[in-house]
Amino acid sequence: MRILVTGGTGFTGKALVRRLLNDGHSVIAMDYKEGIKTQELRDWGAEVVIGSVTDREVVKQCMKGVEVVQHVAAAFREMNVPESYYDEVNVGGTRICLEEAMAAGVKKFIYCSTCGVHGNVKNPPTDEAHNIAPADYYQQTKYNAEPVVKSFHEKGLPCVILRPSAIYGPGDPERFFMIYRRAAKGVFPMFGGGKTLYHPVYIDNLVDAMVLAMAPGKGDGKVYLIADAEYIPIEDLVKRIGKAMGIDVKIKHYPVWPLVIAGHVCEKVCKPFKIAPPIFPRRVDWYRQNRAFDISAARRDLGYDPKVGLDEGLKRTFEWYKQEKYL
Repeated sequence: MRILVTGGTGFTGKALVRRLLNDGHSVIAMDYKEGIKTQELRDWGAEVVIGSVTDREVVKQCMKGVEVVQHVAAAFREMNVPESYYDEVNVGGTRICLEEAMAAGVKKFIYCSTCGVHGNVKNPPTDEAHNIAPADYYQQTKYNAEPVVKSFHEKGLPCVILRPSAIYGPGDPERFFMIYRRAAKGVFPMFGGGKTLYHPVYIDNLVDAMVLAMAPGKGDGKVYLIADAEYIPIEDLVKRIGKAMGIDVKIKHYPVWPLVIAGHVCEKVCKPFKIAPPIFPRRVDWYRQNRAFDISAARRDLGYDPKVGLDEGLKRTFEWYKQEKYL
């Protein structure tokens, strides 16, 4: 099949493109900028198009002959942009992709949303229908795009919505790297009790789900949380990351509320100067907001089975950080 992957040069998109190429598909990787080692995509055989999902003409050209769209592109942790930019990309860009997909006769559209639409999970684990509480403009705009996707499904374009949990694995120098970097020192500062639940998804497991969702008739019109088999307290996560590195990490506990205040202050002070704050509210939330999900619907309907366990995933990620000289 010919498949379009928006956000194709990013961490998740690149891993998906590689899998699709290995499976024998023809792939267009579209993104608004080059990513880490984007030339690899070209070397593997993907067609790389640099352009925004908000540019209708670029999207229209990319849709030619496409049978499946994997819509991964999103405004995420963007600095020096107004909040309206998130709406423009995450809602407006999704609508443009849907409109052009329908006009081009695309057979299936998979929208990559986020588990963040559930916010702080008060009674863990939650399923897709409960605890809807997006907490910031990224999460809110990702959630706002979901009914747009559903409306196109009702118009005749088969659509599936996936809500991945915290994605990690080889190829990503950001999400988990800060945890590894701190744990590598042998002492980890833990703000709060360390009992907050965290639910990661290893990149290969997520890609499995995205590929499964492409099957005709599978999951059409539904929403699925995609995560690994287990969720754990963040203190346990840090210790298991240490174990993956062969380090016995000592946890030092500190009150969380001074960090919460500092996060808000830093963000407000840095924003007018267009400076990336050293700490901000969403990063602080890692210490205090539960993320734990019920993935039984994806198991049942998609045949999803997260094959790579947490300890193996953490070890593979560490090996990649070493290989790429991050650690």
